Amino acid sequence: MKKTIAVCGSDGEIPKDVEELAELIGATLAENDVVVVCGGRGGVMEAVCRGAKSKDGITVGLLPSGEKKEANPYVDIALPTTLGFARNTLVAASADAIVTMHGSTGTLSEIALALNNKKHVFIIEDTGGVSGRFGDILKGDKRGHLVHKTTKEKVVGELLNFLKTI
Repeated sequence: MKKTIAVCGSDGEIPKDVEELAELIGATLAENDVVVVCGGRGGVMEAVCRGAKSKDGITVGLLPSGEKKEANPYVDIALPTTLGFARNTLVAASADAIVTMHGSTGTLSEIALALNNKKHVFIIEDTGGVSGRFGDILKGDKRGHLVHKTTKEKVVGELLNFLKTI
């Protein structure tokens, strides 16, 4: 069975360094035979899918609407959910772990949902948005051990090490 990693972050316009990092993560996951799961739209989601497709990876987009045409052009499997933000539950639950970069309230919900499902969460703190402000919010929480606060420079190595454990 293939491993799956969800990459969560901002829809729409994102900083160039975040876009490049998302592409690198997508390419790295694809090179390691990992399926990329995301919300299927623009911004971080499009960049991670573009990176995965550059290495012939498989991408899955769980869309908030009922329209497959909302998917970015790099999504292989577009799954319309008609659930709006509630689709974040499916994104978080369908992956072996999630990676967050930049992001806003949708990304914040995916972090909480992943942790509630006992999934590991890699939060790239130096990408701004919610991921940059997460801080020590779960210090002492019973699921705090599942949170991996990381940086742009370290995340790829940490993901590769994590993939060896699942």
